[in-house]
Amino acid sequence: MASIHAIALDGLAGRPVEVEVDIASGLSATVMVGLADTTVSEARNRVRSAVVNSGTAWPDTRVTINLAPSNLPKSGPHYDLAMGLGVFAAKSIVPTDTLARTVFLGELALDGRLRAVRGVLPATLAAADAGFERVFVPESNVAEARLVPSVEVVGVRSLRQVVALLRGEEEPDDPPVPPLDESGDAGWSRVVPSDHLDLTDVVGQDDACLATVIAASGGHHLLLTGPPGVGKTMLAQRLPALLPDLDPDDSLEVSALHSLAGVLPSDLPMLVRPPFLEPHHTASAAAVVGGGSRVVRPGAMSLAHHGVLFLDEAPEFAINVLEALRQPLESGQVVVSRSAQTAVFPARFQLVLAANPCPCGHAGSVMQRCECTAATRRRYADRLSGPIRDRIDIHRTLVEPSRRELVHGLGARPAMSELAARVADARDRQRRRLADTPWRVNAAVPGVDLRKTWPAEDEGTRLLEQQVRGHKVTPRSADRVLRLAWSIADLCGHGRPTVDDVQTALDLRRGSPIGGDVVRLLEAA
Repeated sequence: MASIHAIALDGLAGRPVEVEVDIASGLSATVMVGLADTTVSEARNRVRSAVVNSGTAWPDTRVTINLAPSNLPKSGPHYDLAMGLGVFAAKSIVPTDTLARTVFLGELALDGRLRAVRGVLPATLAAADAGFERVFVPESNVAEARLVPSVEVVGVRSLRQVVALLRGEEEPDDPPVPPLDESGDAGWSRVVPSDHLDLTDVVGQDDACLATVIAASGGHHLLLTGPPGVGKTMLAQRLPALLPDLDPDDSLEVSALHSLAGVLPSDLPMLVRPPFLEPHHTASAAAVVGGGSRVVRPGAMSLAHHGVLFLDEAPEFAINVLEALRQPLESGQVVVSRSAQTAVFPARFQLVLAANPCPCGHAGSVMQRCECTAATRRRYADRLSGPIRDRIDIHRTLVEPSRRELVHGLGARPAMSELAARVADARDRQRRRLADTPWRVNAAVPGVDLRKTWPAEDEGTRLLEQQVRGHKVTPRSADRVLRLAWSIADLCGHGRPTVDDVQTALDLRRGSPIGGDVVRLLEAA
């Protein structure tokens, strides 16, 4: 009998799995046990051919493969290498002392070549946390595995090469391993290049541009409403360019999620810019939230972790997709439950919703006539439910720019680099203020901690209390207004939110025109 180690992924977390291979007397048969799904159960046929084509005969007796612990669900083809190597070790072809403290990951082809697999980065992180010292991975997965500095990563091309390395023999000259095919997901997750997109491209919409900068400074959610062609999508696509680079820990976490989904670029395994996800309104709940029939994979919400999730034509999304936003907007994580598995994925993203005012899109337009009835417009707006709207900090209504704005509007604002620098300064103030807490941006601070530890100035606090007593805002909305006021104060360089900052936050929350110091500050940038 031989014992080889692999990793089972449960969401973004991983647990060591002991792959035991026992060759015993009896009728020729291959039995696999250990709560394996169809993908893993089918591996017995792949592994048998790979072992035979890698230099040794498959045992003509009973072969039992056990994946322990037996109560942990196993899915995916990355157990193949451990199974195939276990047969070599059980036949005493590979010395077992070289297998200790080593993890083996990879999918075997029938000829023994090693194919790339998903989730190598989170699996390597789990191996390091479990105390393993070495990880064998397919050659095309080496770059992402080496992002974990505490383990030795060995890239291999075939089962034959692994056996030769463990035996100390000359390695065979096998062909290179192709990377995972990401063509189907190429447009699913992308980073918006800041060099090509600028807020000066958006004509008019000064209030909406300023709201976008404030949203970027504090990590706030944003709802943009207006007729087609006024710049809603342009503003959403320019928001990631205002955000600073990811911290090293955040970058590793985001890269691990993209590796698990199989969309991590092989030539850029470490994502340093905030991701930008823009699913189509016909996307299913599993695609946006996460899930799958066999293997639970992260959806767009998790792939947008520490980045931006943009839902264009938001009312056109399925109701169950929109309502699924409630939990991650509050908790910052997605829980996907299936009968045999429950996976938890981080999902602390910045949500941007864009919506037309009515089905035809022309309500409020001065150029086109809207033919929708009042009841139709109300039903269309109600597709974004009250609880979802209440969780969005900033509401903006965009109108069509005038002819004068179309002629003279270009280039009237500060460059994107200036605005991004101001956002970075505001984020630095937040980071210093929240240094001893688990939060890093204003939008993540719970309301109770915000009120006790970081209240506004006395006049601003009184203004907010008056709004609550007058039933103009709910207590939860008041907390969101205070978070917004802190972001405005950070942009303006105020030590605490002033009454002017609180009033500006109320205007942002209600969709009213923005005024106050923040306008003058950005105009003078």
